[in-house]
Amino acid sequence: MKSEEIKKRIAAQKAYFAAGKTIPVECRIQSLKRLERVLRLHEEDLFQALQQDLGKSTAESYMCEIGLVYSELHFMLRHIKKFSREKRVATPISQAVSRSYTKPSPRGTVLIMSPWNYPVMLTLDPLIDALAAGNTAVLKPSAYAPACTRALEAIIKEAFPPELVCVVTGGREENQFLLDADFDYIFFTGSQAVGKEVLRHAAEHLIPVTLELGGKSPCIVERTADIELAARRIVFGKFLNCGQTCVAPDYICCDAAIAEPLKKALQHEIVRQYGSDPLKNKTYGHIISKKHFDRLSALLKESHIGYGGKFDDTALKIEPTLITPCSWDSAVMQEEIFGPLLPILPYHSLEDTLRRINAREHPLAFYLFSKDRAVIRSVTERCPFGGGCINDTIIHLATPHMGFGGVGASGIGAYHGKAGFDSFSHTKSIVDKKTWLDLPMRYQPYTPLSEKLVRMFLR
Repeated sequence: MKSEEIKKRIAAQKAYFAAGKTIPVECRIQSLKRLERVLRLHEEDLFQALQQDLGKSTAESYMCEIGLVYSELHFMLRHIKKFSREKRVATPISQAVSRSYTKPSPRGTVLIMSPWNYPVMLTLDPLIDALAAGNTAVLKPSAYAPACTRALEAIIKEAFPPELVCVVTGGREENQFLLDADFDYIFFTGSQAVGKEVLRHAAEHLIPVTLELGGKSPCIVERTADIELAARRIVFGKFLNCGQTCVAPDYICCDAAIAEPLKKALQHEIVRQYGSDPLKNKTYGHIISKKHFDRLSALLKESHIGYGGKFDDTALKIEPTLITPCSWDSAVMQEEIFGPLLPILPYHSLEDTLRRINAREHPLAFYLFSKDRAVIRSVTERCPFGGGCINDTIIHLATPHMGFGGVGASGIGAYHGKAGFDSFSHTKSIVDKKTWLDLPMRYQPYTPLSEKLVRMFLR
């Protein structure tokens, strides 16, 4: 898409917002309802696009993408009126005869940049939050998921006028132009490397941002854990979408006393969930591109494979693979894996393991399998992370009742539900002062009496 066309679209959205067209809550509700109607008409198109780009089955596509979009939509439709209301707050005695309140206001024209791994959900969820808050939005899906981009572009064109929501397609050139444009807010989901570039550009224009990044999310299996259940839930969370999930368990740290039983349980669960030959499983997806496949293949070659390890370079498939033995210095432990490779690191000291984890960049997610409440309390209090689960994986992001986001290197800000509405809003603080009383003590000239009264009121 040419830069001049993009510029015109942004200008049209800014004019639409300036005219106050997105302010009435009823207009926002109608926009969300239109989106749902069009989505239901094009569900099959989205299923086919997700199958084409990532090899996702219909069941996985609905569970992890389309169904979550509907969940966010329905939550917003139920709560948007409440979220949009002014909220009265207490007024200090020094400002007596006033009404103090906060008022959520839309940020304006926002840019939403989404990744390729969950191209539908990670485009439409933030869009729902942005529309509910009263913004106009420019969407920039990833060029790595072309079928999903085409489907999303068709849906958005059918659901909205371009001055409210539009899709910009293309690659690096378009990304660069968008990051140099004058948006009121940027919402980015993707890698840490690109996130740094987004933040740098935003800083030059003083544009506020939300960054949903990734990182190496640890999974601790403590000696009191239910090993079979832990294995089932870890295999589900790790190998969903072939491990191409920002909150997938990146590696396991387990008590050395249960390392062997856990490994056997993980092998059993891989076979149970994906079959004895996962490469022939039609519901098991593929790696997004040759570039990412080659990166994962290189990690495989440098690792000690404890189970799995087969791949099909023509279909871009790598079967679920356990890497064991493994050490903190292994190549696979130096970067976010983002694929179906699962290192297992046995430990003799949980305390030492927590120190090692905390010395690294703060992860987006943290998982702990344990029945020991003291261990659970200690880990959740002492370890910085975006969000996580006790005795499960990844499900913490599948609710609109809690915010989802990272901390430190894994992200800035949060969304989903009320947190998403707040991210795409600016909350104004307003004092409505009455005119029938005006205390003179704040005005010049100051006297000993006025100072005494000020001290009394501001105690």
